[in-house]
Amino acid sequence: MTTASWHVRISYGGQTLGAGFLVTDRHVLTCAHVVARADADAFRVTFAHGPTDVHGDGRDGIPARVVRHGGWSGRATDPGDLAVLELDRPVSVEPARFAAPSAAYGEPPRRLYVYGFPKRYDEGTLAEYRATADQLIAGEWVQLEAWTPHGQPLAPGFSGAAVTLADSGLVVGMVSAAAHSPEIRNGRMLPAQVMARYWPPLGELIPTPGHTRREKQQLREFVAAMSREEELECRPEGLYRDAVGALGPPLPAKGFRDLWDAAWYLLSEVPDSTAAARFAARLADFVEDARLRGALRSWPGRPRPGTRGPVAGASPWSPILVEIAPSGSGDDRFLVEVSVYAGGNRRLVGSRTLPVDGVQGYAQECVDEAYRDLTEDDRELIAFALPRRRLNTDVAHWRRSATDESPLGSFAPVVVLDLERRRSGALQHKLAQKWRLLDDRPVARMHRIGCGSVGQDPVRLTVGLRHGADMVGFGIPPRADGARKLFEASLNAAVPVLLWPRSACRGGPDHQDCPGARFLDRLAEQLAELPPSELPSRIHELRMQSYLPDAPQARWADDLALLWEDPRCLPEPTGYQHSPVR
Repeated sequence: MTTASWHVRISYGGQTLGAGFLVTDRHVLTCAHVVARADADAFRVTFAHGPTDVHGDGRDGIPARVVRHGGWSGRATDPGDLAVLELDRPVSVEPARFAAPSAAYGEPPRRLYVYGFPKRYDEGTLAEYRATADQLIAGEWVQLEAWTPHGQPLAPGFSGAAVTLADSGLVVGMVSAAAHSPEIRNGRMLPAQVMARYWPPLGELIPTPGHTRREKQQLREFVAAMSREEELECRPEGLYRDAVGALGPPLPAKGFRDLWDAAWYLLSEVPDSTAAARFAARLADFVEDARLRGALRSWPGRPRPGTRGPVAGASPWSPILVEIAPSGSGDDRFLVEVSVYAGGNRRLVGSRTLPVDGVQGYAQECVDEAYRDLTEDDRELIAFALPRRRLNTDVAHWRRSATDESPLGSFAPVVVLDLERRRSGALQHKLAQKWRLLDDRPVARMHRIGCGSVGQDPVRLTVGLRHGADMVGFGIPPRADGARKLFEASLNAAVPVLLWPRSACRGGPDHQDCPGARFLDRLAEQLAELPPSELPSRIHELRMQSYLPDAPQARWADDLALLWEDPRCLPEPTGYQHSPVR
C-alpha cells in the first residue's frame, strides 16, 4: 500500500465528493453516485500520494470529466453504479493493477484494504475489511464486513475507493455502499469483473486465465463493431448456451445486458478457456462484413484446443461438414450448420436458420470460410448431411461460390450423408464396426440393385445387406416409392457406401439393358480393386473427367451421387444441436 500512488480524491467546487483510482494514464474509476450531482465536465482529481507534478494547478487537482456511465438510475439498489473520469492530460503515475476475479475470496478470508477520504481526513485513511462470501447480491455486489470490530467504518468519502488485497495491493473491486449507521461495520463492493461489464476496456486489465490482454482487446473491438449494427438476429443468451454446451455453466439469473456482457462472462467466469472462442465463431455467423466475420472466426489467432475433443480414430480426410436440417419453424425453413474437422478437432464455422432459397448461398460462404482451417497437407472432403427425403439433392452441382460457377463436385470430393442415420447411435455403432472390417479388405463388395429389383422385400434386404455387402449400387434414383423403400433398407443396414444416378430409369420390369444397368456396369468397372476409403477421391476424379471435352466416355459420372459415411472422421458431437438464434 505504501507504493499505491494511484489513489485519488474527487472534488467539485472545492468540496470532496469521494474516492477513486487511476487505471490508465488518463482514466479514473469511481462510483456513479459520487459524481451524480455535479457538472460532468468540471471535476478535479487529486492524487493522495502522487508526485507534485500530478497535482495540477496548485493543490486544486487535475481537471476531469465523466466519459462513461454504468447506467445507475439513482437508487442505492440500482445496478451500474460506475463512472469513468477522463483527465485532461496523461499523468506519470503508475496505474493500479488488478487481481484475478477469484483472488478476493478464500479460506481463511483474505484481508482487504480500502483507502478513502471521509470527513476530517484530508490526507485519506485506511479501513480493513473482508468479503463475506463470493456470492453476488442481485448479480451485482459482494458484501464487505469489517476485519475487526473496532476499525474504521466505511463512512461517506469511501465511495469509489479501490478494494485491494492487503498482501499485494492488487485491486479486486470498488466500494459502492456503506451501512447507514457507523455501528454496523459492513458495506458493499462492486467486484472488478462486474465493473468490466459497464466499461469493457477494463476487462483487458483484469487477469483471466487462457486469454491475453491483446486477445481480450480484439474481442472487445469486434463485439463493439457488431453492436453498432441497428438490428441483430442473435441474442446473447443463445450464443452463450452454444458456447458452453448443454453441460456447461447455466445462464446468470438476470441474463445478459448485451453481447459484451455475455462475452466478458465467458472470459471471466467460465473455466473452459475455449468457450469464448466458440462464442466468437458463432457471433461471426451474424456479421455481414467479410473481414470482421473472418476475424471473429479465427480469434484468438493461435492454436486452441478442440471444441469437442479429438476425433476417434485415424482418418485420411479433413472434412467440411454441411448439415441441413428442418428447423421446426416451417416446412420451408432449414437450420444450416457448417463445421470443419482439422488437426483432430471440430470447429463450428457458422449456424443459421434460413428459407430454402437461402440455403445454398449460405453453405457456399461457410464452406469457403472453413478452408481457412485446413493446411496444405489436409485432404478436404465436403460432406452434406441431408434429410432422407432430400438425399437426391444435386449438391455436387451447386456452384462453388457466388463468383465461381464451376460445380462444387469438380472442385473437391463431395459426398452426402443421411441425417437420420447420422443421429442414430445404433447405426453409427454398426458403421464403425463395418469400417473396422473394411480396413482389412483390399476392395469393397458391391451389391447391385437394378430396375427389376424394385419389388423385393425391404426387410429381407436390410438383413441380408448387414452381412453381405460393403456398398450398394443402385441403377435407379430414390424417387418412386419402391426405390425409396429399398434405399431406406440399405441405410438401415448400416452400409457405408451407396451410389446411384440422380435421374435415368425410374424402375420397373424388363429393364435389363436400361441406362441404370449400364450405370452399374460402369461402377463395377471403375471401382474395381479400389479400397473403400478412397472412394470419394475416385468419384471426384470421375466427376472432373466428365467435364473434359476429350473424355465423352466419362459423361455418365456427371449424374453420379455418392453417399459415403465413415464415423471415425465425421463423429457426431454432443453439442451443436441448437441454433444461436432464439
